[in-house]
Amino acid sequence: MPEPESTDTLNNSAAANSEAASAAAPTEPKAAPTTAPAPDDALAAAKKEAAAMQDRYLRAVADLENFRRRTVREKEELRLYATSRVLEDLLPVLDNLALGLAAARQPGADATSLAGGVDMVLAQFKAALASHGLKEINPAGQPFDANLHEAISAQPSAEVPEGRVLTVVRTGFSLNGRLLRPASVVVSGGPGKKEAKS
Repeated sequence: MPEPESTDTLNNSAAANSEAASAAAPTEPKAAPTTAPAPDDALAAAKKEAAAMQDRYLRAVADLENFRRRTVREKEELRLYATSRVLEDLLPVLDNLALGLAAARQPGADATSLAGGVDMVLAQFKAALASHGLKEINPAGQPFDANLHEAISAQPSAEVPEGRVLTVVRTGFSLNGRLLRPASVVVSGGPGKKEAKS
């Protein structure tokens, strides 16, 4: 018959079994601290952000409306006063025309001096317009160019070669390279049949 184990041995064995059981048992996770804001705080923050966005939107709409009004106003001012520089340069021409007319009405006015005065005013007028980009198209004797000239007729000519401008009926004009009015011209058809035989 086996000998009974001593009490110390039993106690030691029970303690060892208890430590092994506690080591083998899974440890329960500790509760993580909650970091999520309270629903009332989240709602207040969302409302604050929405109010800020609404304010930015209203400011952007107001800025856009102000820009649109300013653009319309500037466009209208540009339309009204775009020709002011041209007109300022033409005012001396008007002054000289008025002086020439007053001189023509004087008794014993000389037609030759009046014609000279009108010629000077015309030169002044052309110079004022040329300073703003207006250029005359006066192609007498030049080759006919359908882009700049308008042929109203053709005439035979022994002096001017065929295809060249014989006579300028009406001067043309271009503004900064853009055609405003073509020159109306008579184009040479070259020597006539009778002239060619002789």
